[in-house]
Amino acid sequence: MPPEIPPACRLAAEARDGVISRREAIEAGLAASTPAWLARDGRWRRIHCGVYRLYTGDPPRDARLWAAICRVGPGAVLSHQTAAELDGLADRPGPVIHITIPVERRVAPIGGVMIHRSGRIAEAVHPVRQPPRTRIEETVLDLADQSPSFSVAFGWVCAAIQRRLTTPDRIVEFMARRKRLRWRRPLARALADIGGGVHSWLEYRYVHGVERAHGLPAATRQRHVLLGSRSGYLDNHYERYSLCVETDGRAAHPDDRRWADTRRDNVLASTGITTMRYGWDDVASRPCEVAAEIGRALASRGWAGQIRRCGPDCAAPRSR
Repeated sequence: MPPEIPPACRLAAEARDGVISRREAIEAGLAASTPAWLARDGRWRRIHCGVYRLYTGDPPRDARLWAAICRVGPGAVLSHQTAAELDGLADRPGPVIHITIPVERRVAPIGGVMIHRSGRIAEAVHPVRQPPRTRIEETVLDLADQSPSFSVAFGWVCAAIQRRLTTPDRIVEFMARRKRLRWRRPLARALADIGGGVHSWLEYRYVHGVERAHGLPAATRQRHVLLGSRSGYLDNHYERYSLCVETDGRAAHPDDRRWADTRRDNVLASTGITTMRYGWDDVASRPCEVAAEIGRALASRGWAGQIRRCGPDCAAPRSR
């Protein structure tokens, strides 16, 4: 006869998508040999050593996350890409499950699980969300800290803010709590730009490599406008000069998108706003020429300033 599963055992497992550890099952009233017997009999599913699911079949993602937490043990919280996945910052599950544990603990390698250690896990963990995970600000900074380049770190921070998962002020607050953080200074500068409407790495490169580096006037970022019966946002609007500069980081530009942009530009033109468009190659490879073109356009509309050379090899002539 199969053993009767105590209600306390089922209750503990149901709170975690059917997952329970051998230790918890024994504490709930099962005999020490019963979990392994149930797995061999095909009634339970063994996911990790000493971790089971009360159902057969392939465990869903949430069950695998809970199983990893149970396997790692006390103080384990999901972090990095896995926490980002749960909170909507990452768009798809990663190939491994990331877990952070207290710095004083040691855990043997576990297949499919990457272990991180932290001395500030008590303040980093979210107080109520389940499965237990790091706060979104801590997740963002963890990902930024391990990023191989500033552009990748910027992308994580920018995505979190644009998806309204956090705010620039919250990121600054949590940055101050860390003694060490890779990319701290450039991220601190970038947060002001993100808060001001910079929505992508390409837009950041435009602001710093084209506009500011060459002394162009500051545009209004993400300016809300009515385009006929629809609302829209202008990447960089030089309102005083009726000029809009749009940046497009897409490698390909499908016909339907191209015609949508054309219609948008035509509507703006009917209101007196001229649109100039630049892609990644323009902004990254020839920022000086782009600055010169925009400077000439601004000058023709009344800008009295001068293009500033960004360095000794700058290719931008003065606007007049």
